[in-house]
Amino acid sequence: MDLVILIYRLTDSFPKEEMYGLTSQMRRSAVSIPSNVSEGRRRLTKPEFTHFCRITFGSASELETQLEISERLNFGKSELRNECKSLLDEVMKMLNKLSMG
Repeated sequence: MDLVILIYRLTDSFPKEEMYGLTSQMRRSAVSIPSNVSEGRRRLTKPEFTHFCRITFGSASELETQLEISERLNFGKSELRNECKSLLDEVMKMLNKLSMG
């Protein structure tokens, strides 16, 4: 959830013409991470939870790429972007362990 808040803060300063582009994609990717973990946790079996963790890892990978794109375009504050990258790295490590089943 903290990552979602950071992504919203980061994308707040993106150019307005990106509202329906990169801003929207990054926010959707970020929101899907805790949403999919939550949905998977409510499933009845460990294999289903593991499956949702793998899907979530895909969303995290998308966000990782989008953060790189934002950096190359020089969108947002670099210190906030670095904070997002650091937290995303932690989240991806947790997801990797969870998706091992």
